[in-house]
Amino acid sequence: MKLTFLGGAGTVTGSKYLIESGSQRLLVDCGLFQGLKRLRERNWQPLPFAPGTLDAVVLTHAHLDHSGFLPRLVRSGFHGPVYCTAATRDLLGILLPDSAWLQEEEAEFANRRRYSKHSPALPLYTVADARQALRLLRPIEWSASVAVVPGISLCFSPAGHLLGAASVLVEASSGRILFSGDLGRPDDCVMRPPALPSKAEWVVIESTYGDRRHPSVDAETELAGLVNRAVQRGGVTVIPSFAVGRAQVLLHLIARLKARAAIADVPVFLNSPMATDVTHIYASHAGEHRLTAEECKAMCTAARFVNSIDESKSLNRLTGPAIIVSASGMATGGRVLHHLKAFAPDERNLILFAGHQAAGTRGAVLVGGADEVKIHGQWIPVRAEIAQLQSLSAHADRDQLVAWLKSARLQPVRVFVTHGEPAAADALRHYIRREIPLEVTVPEQGESIQLESPGTS
Repeated sequence: MKLTFLGGAGTVTGSKYLIESGSQRLLVDCGLFQGLKRLRERNWQPLPFAPGTLDAVVLTHAHLDHSGFLPRLVRSGFHGPVYCTAATRDLLGILLPDSAWLQEEEAEFANRRRYSKHSPALPLYTVADARQALRLLRPIEWSASVAVVPGISLCFSPAGHLLGAASVLVEASSGRILFSGDLGRPDDCVMRPPALPSKAEWVVIESTYGDRRHPSVDAETELAGLVNRAVQRGGVTVIPSFAVGRAQVLLHLIARLKARAAIADVPVFLNSPMATDVTHIYASHAGEHRLTAEECKAMCTAARFVNSIDESKSLNRLTGPAIIVSASGMATGGRVLHHLKAFAPDERNLILFAGHQAAGTRGAVLVGGADEVKIHGQWIPVRAEIAQLQSLSAHADRDQLVAWLKSARLQPVRVFVTHGEPAAADALRHYIRREIPLEVTVPEQGESIQLESPGTS
């Protein structure tokens, strides 16, 4: 097999790994590049292969940095099967059309306001492209070994992290390669822990938190303290949140806090049609998470779901304490941008980020202490309190990643560290080599490696 790293190398976004075995081509993950402009521009660059020559695509999970390029791939000529878990299929049915709609909306807004350097501004893909991509999805049962193309089979095992998130074992005659996908935390408050890794000669492991350990902070206590501080000031708490996964955790925690009166009974709004739909999917996949039926119901009723644009606009006129949870998690687009414009200039308010902020995103700029931020071509003053929850990461940290790798039932020949910022990936490389006697490398973007089983040359 030959393995080529076409994304997720030197960055936490754009994961794409091309496997070539004989005449067969398989793409594992098909993610969008996000964050810095130089990364986002890669989404517009042609791939180093003709998409129509791919035999199949495999998705580890539904987050856009792993799946969001799929409509563009289809637009460019790919029409083969896309393998994923059933929950990933359900989530993508919501996420991909929403992503496409946002891109169309932002292109239209840029053209109307004339703040884009491109004339006309175009979406990367359309809702029609997303719907065509959804027709290609082929769900696979957990733990089933399925021949997806001649000579290549794959098997999904739970990775935690998100509904439907999987580690993927790809097996060919020349050997087995295991893709960790995004690994969840064993102590996550919603998702079950990752399964033990499968036997494999090669492992591709993520490193989002490869240079740190998660702080021993109780998530409910941390959230309650920040929200209560804003309530005491009479302010609005705006929480930019990933619509898939993070928004549901936040609603679960808010429901628990309100149930024991740990936070004031202020109005809570979930302003993301996609997050609203995703929240209800949790009840359909009860075996994949820790929530009881009662907790699922509480999560689904913890907030008023805001769907229409008029309702969304009305939230910007709130004057008393309230909580608004709105996509996107790194403030890169969507309705939350209008809330930031409305509430960031007032020192009573709180802008609360609930996860990792990739370099180059508005979230990273705000968390970094900027006193103004550019939104829709305007510079918006930032006087609100800016905070970041440290306890809600859905990714395994350095020690948890290494513990997962140590539990492998067959010690791999080589480990590739990907999907992390350069410092995090290199730190994890050093730590793995210190803890386990393995060959560990951090691949470069575009790098190809010939995988040879032990005893071959």
